[in-house]
Amino acid sequence: MSTYINTEIKPFNATAYHNGKFVQVSDADLKGKWSVVFFYPADFTFVCPTELGDLADNYAAFKKLGVEIYAVSTDTHFTHKAWHDTSDTIKKIQYPMIGDPTGTITRNFGVMIEEAGLADRGTFVIDPNGVIQIVEINAGGIGRDALELLRKVKAAQYVAAHPGEVCPAKWQEGDATLAPSLDLVGKI
Repeated sequence: MSTYINTEIKPFNATAYHNGKFVQVSDADLKGKWSVVFFYPADFTFVCPTELGDLADNYAAFKKLGVEIYAVSTDTHFTHKAWHDTSDTIKKIQYPMIGDPTGTITRNFGVMIEEAGLADRGTFVIDPNGVIQIVEINAGGIGRDALELLRKVKAAQYVAAHPGEVCPAKWQEGDATLAPSLDLVGKI
């Protein structure tokens, strides 16, 4: 697998289910702000609603940071609406749920499971320039944690705003950062 870090997102156009409506979403919507593109295998499954519900429970914290979340699966926007209408967990979602039945977006991000026609559990954090800063891909049975994603987004935003500084392991907002230099070599 080639790396997607520091690459610009590829063009796409899709329909999403968002706040009771079908809306158009494109790569242009991801630019000008921080975005999380959150791929999951399928609606009406098992691990997926736990992840999407966790994101919904923490959505306000992402919005406070100026981050929009986009959930993407190879289901249609109609299926997203049906799931939203029937699942108490999915009813909590206020972020766009993008339908990608052709797999274009899923392939653009390199997370298509071709033999199944489904997406891997891929998480991509995209900066306001449309450049991918974080990539995380999990096996199908391993759910992700919204609070850990939030921590990583905060670190990415900090590094972007503070050139020459980096965030060490387990960095939390307000913790000390590092300024890589010759003086630090061998001292950490």
